[in-house]
Amino acid sequence: MIIKNKLLNNFLTKEIIASYYKVYNRLGYGFLEKIYENSMIIELNKKGLKTIQQGKITVLYDNKDVGNYFTDIIVNNQIILEIKAVEYIREEHKIQLLTYLKATRFEIGLLFNFGKKPEFRRQIFTNKNL
Repeated sequence: MIIKNKLLNNFLTKEIIASYYKVYNRLGYGFLEKIYENSMIIELNKKGLKTIQQGKITVLYDNKDVGNYFTDIIVNNQIILEIKAVEYIREEHKIQLLTYLKATRFEIGLLFNFGKKPEFRRQIFTNKNL
């Protein structure tokens, strides 16, 4: 069932990636992350996708709230997006997205970098929080 769910999200992932390239091709590099985040929201909403900006993630330990994270964007309540505007994607950026996936019921995350060269990573985490 989890594999089937990931395949169903493949279309949604493609739509999100297409939006990323549209924003990148229009703005290029050099802006702050927030500019790209806001632009992604516009593009995703134009496609009819539901977005949550700065979605709150509560981290639990022993069923107790031990802190919060805030994702850049959640799309259709299914995929977490992390936006970067750095020279290149680094290991700590991938770990940040993986941490978001571990702390939630989400299993798919996309990391977008609006650096000199466009680059993205798709992360999948089979989540026991479902």
